[in-house]
Amino acid sequence: MTDFDQRRRTLCMQLLGGLAGIALGGAARARPVVDDANKVFRLDGGGVTYAFGVNGEGQLQSLYWGSALAPGDRLPAPVQVPENSSNEMPVNLTPFEFPGFGGGLTVEPALKVTFPDGVRDLVLRHVSHQADDEKIVIRLKDVSRAVHVTLTYAMDAATGILARSAVVENRTASWLQVDQLAAASLTLPYSDDYRMSYLTGRWAGEFALQTRPIVPGSIVIESRKGVTSHQANPWLAISRGATEEEAGPVWFGALGWSGSWRIHVDMDSLGGLRTTAGYNPFDFAYRLNAGESLASPVFHAGYSEEGFGGASRLFHRYQREKILPGAPAPRVRPVLYNSWEATLFAVDEPGQIALAEKAASIGVERFVMDDGWFGARSSDKAGLGDWVVNRKKFPNGLAPLIRRVNDLGMEFGLWVEPEMVNPDSDLYRAHPDWVIHFPGRPRSEARTQLVLNLARKDVYDYLLKMLDRLLTDHRIGFLKWDHNRAWSEPGWPDVAAPGQQRLYVAYVNNLYKLLAELRRRHPKVEIESCASGGGRVDLGIMALTEQVWTSDNTDPFDRLLIQDGFTRAYTPAIMMAWVTDAPNFVNKRVTSLEYRFLSAMQGGLGIGANLNHWKDDDFATAKRLVADYKTIRATVLNGNLYRLVSPQGGSRRSATLSVAQDGSQAVLFAFLHSSGLRERQPRIQLRGLDAKKVYALRAIAGKAAPRTPERASGAYWMGHGLSVAMEGDFQAAAFALEAR
Repeated sequence: MTDFDQRRRTLCMQLLGGLAGIALGGAARARPVVDDANKVFRLDGGGVTYAFGVNGEGQLQSLYWGSALAPGDRLPAPVQVPENSSNEMPVNLTPFEFPGFGGGLTVEPALKVTFPDGVRDLVLRHVSHQADDEKIVIRLKDVSRAVHVTLTYAMDAATGILARSAVVENRTASWLQVDQLAAASLTLPYSDDYRMSYLTGRWAGEFALQTRPIVPGSIVIESRKGVTSHQANPWLAISRGATEEEAGPVWFGALGWSGSWRIHVDMDSLGGLRTTAGYNPFDFAYRLNAGESLASPVFHAGYSEEGFGGASRLFHRYQREKILPGAPAPRVRPVLYNSWEATLFAVDEPGQIALAEKAASIGVERFVMDDGWFGARSSDKAGLGDWVVNRKKFPNGLAPLIRRVNDLGMEFGLWVEPEMVNPDSDLYRAHPDWVIHFPGRPRSEARTQLVLNLARKDVYDYLLKMLDRLLTDHRIGFLKWDHNRAWSEPGWPDVAAPGQQRLYVAYVNNLYKLLAELRRRHPKVEIESCASGGGRVDLGIMALTEQVWTSDNTDPFDRLLIQDGFTRAYTPAIMMAWVTDAPNFVNKRVTSLEYRFLSAMQGGLGIGANLNHWKDDDFATAKRLVADYKTIRATVLNGNLYRLVSPQGGSRRSATLSVAQDGSQAVLFAFLHSSGLRERQPRIQLRGLDAKKVYALRAIAGKAAPRTPERASGAYWMGHGLSVAMEGDFQAAAFALEAR
């Protein structure tokens, strides 16, 4: 086993091992149960049961995944599906838990290998199993060759979310090549009304929700870019035809991997549904020498009977309590100011101090200086990779600026892009071989930069030393970690040809290792995952970063749609949203400062406007809303989110409600794109409140309709609803409901 394989396996096992422990509030453990007589395995937690077993052929197959079964319910022993015709062999109809490519398999495999003699047949059979209080471990082996696979299942007791992963080991006397490796295959029985929801997008248009019927054939969502990507996100949800936002079955899942990935959904000839998620097999060929192994990413999958809203609330809780740094109670996001849009690359000590003083005056808690502070960095064409302070801009270094920011009561943060380099840099001139490239081939630039090969030990060592020194020498509380381009020419020429395609795994493993080591050495430093916006948002990077940059598009109306899509998969606890200037740079739309704030206050609040251009009234509005935000942010970030009115489908209205876990507070945000024809605005029906508690209504912005009571029971607000007075274009309102 190689060093990076061992690290990857250790990370996976540490995560899986912690998933099924005692949940918050003293809830019972998830219950792995093994029926040895029938070789049936079952996990129960969070109102969900997942069951699988070994059939008479020694094949591991799915039995059940859905709402919790009674403890005494016994599932029938698994049997191989009989042949339907000579063109539909049992191997392609049996709902396998982890199918190998062999024995006539033509549906999507979870594992595909090539042996030195050209054999590409792999037939996996159950060898042994082990269960403890936290997980079930299944061991499979090929019928004749020493290829071993270990599958790990762990279920979270509180949410019923299942974490699955796989490790393939080469115990033969020679090498073998892994051509495809998934974390899991998950199957559902025949139904004629399945629908699939997933997230696509582009730069400045991330997290666009797509929904389509599932019919015979295959649906593939993927990234081939070496990074999670803007174009697709490794999350999906499968529903039935009648499923709605708050009712109906939803099976959902997300892959914890920040490199190239693929999720493959297919319906077989008899209507069975299979979802396979793991490394993207595109350009993937991972040579395992004798004795080596390869671990998959972790796939996290759950089930809800309460529609898409119930599914997302479960997943949000799971992320907060099991995935994020600081789990089970991650820190709420500080109110942030970032200087990028005010100064671009023209940063210097006096200008940044002036912005910091203005930011502190409105209640900002974290001041972040963006690009331009280092090397010969006056544009995006030079200096990237030279992480030394530019003494022309900062003659006394960063210390005076940091000291002033701290004296103003704020943390100091800094922008970095460690994985990239400009060809016009001292680093590249010294080490042109450090970038991902093929020898003798063009090196494609994007944003005039290239990607450093973090899989290399010398690159890893350099970045660790540089970042460690930066954090040791300065009082830095936060890093905005950017990643502004996808891969090209994915070569690793200093490795022998058979091992070069390990790059896809080794790079990401070393990224995780680098982040983990920096966090170990500097435990008080927080990190944001940014990739030209939302290009690297996934459960893998989320385990090592406190927040993510959702999109470079800060237009407040566009953000309603982006944030709606984002929260289908990921918790608002990590979702950063900025208030920037109007007209917005993306589409020149003009909106009020209050509207911009209310849009951004639905996540982690940041401000990126040029404060040098603000008037007294702007500062007064901002100071008021920042203060209000601090009274509600714990509920917004860590509460239960209800998407009451979705902006999807061109809706002119949208509304969200966040309810504190203990029901003591709820926060409503309501938005109107435009009114017309003297149409009245319908009441907004609240959800998730404690029906017996009395809630006092407090306006943060906007007004409730006349004759709205100042206080009423949760039953009233949910049954009667709340009418909000809004007319005109780009209107917004926000209210807090406090239990008394």
